[in-house]
Amino acid sequence: MDTKRKILFTGDSITDTFRTNLAQGMMEMMRRMGQGGSPEEMTARTNDILGTGYALMAAARLSYEHPGKYEFLNRGISGHRVVDLDARVKQDCINLSPDIVSIMIGINDVWHEAMMKNGVDAVKFERVYDAMLAEIKAALPQVQFVLIEPFVLKGPATEAQWDYFRDETELRRQTTVRLAQKYGAKLLPAQKLFDDALAASGCVADWTADGVHPSPAGHWMLSQAWVDLCADIL
Repeated sequence: MDTKRKILFTGDSITDTFRTNLAQGMMEMMRRMGQGGSPEEMTARTNDILGTGYALMAAARLSYEHPGKYEFLNRGISGHRVVDLDARVKQDCINLSPDIVSIMIGINDVWHEAMMKNGVDAVKFERVYDAMLAEIKAALPQVQFVLIEPFVLKGPATEAQWDYFRDETELRRQTTVRLAQKYGAKLLPAQKLFDDALAASGCVADWTADGVHPSPAGHWMLSQAWVDLCADIL
């Protein structure tokens, strides 16, 4: 049998979508049943947990259309900023030797500043993101990147500071565009995707509950755009 192409999704809660919680819960259940093991073994036994969002939906479509061709991994973690993603790039990306690395990061770099004054400014965001991609590429020269823009809509979590969220998210979006060009990555224009969907339906809640996290329809839209965008590298 040919080796499966390994696709890694990583980022923040939009990618995580409870994957971390589900994996931790399964590990605890296995321990209680006397089926524990080393941390590496336990992680390997929960690798098929992909969360409930766009990563799962993209994997479901591709697995249906091309049975047995792909292996999917999700290493998104809720709340993470680009500096958090970079801090775990060796363990949660390079060591896994993926063929395709899909990254969606940036909104928490903005949101954490608004909530806790613990964000990552736009200049540092680009510097860290660039260095992280360079590190991955140096370790995995054949890897292909898919970069998903951060996006924001005016919703319950963002409307009180809307100008800040809009302007700062746009800076991270522009960084993502520049880095996609620099590394020859596929670029998924998520902001336009959600803006166009909102313009068509007229209701923010159709696409996101809070202005940041996609609704089920938003995740579906994101997943289908991802698969269509990546058709020629899959």
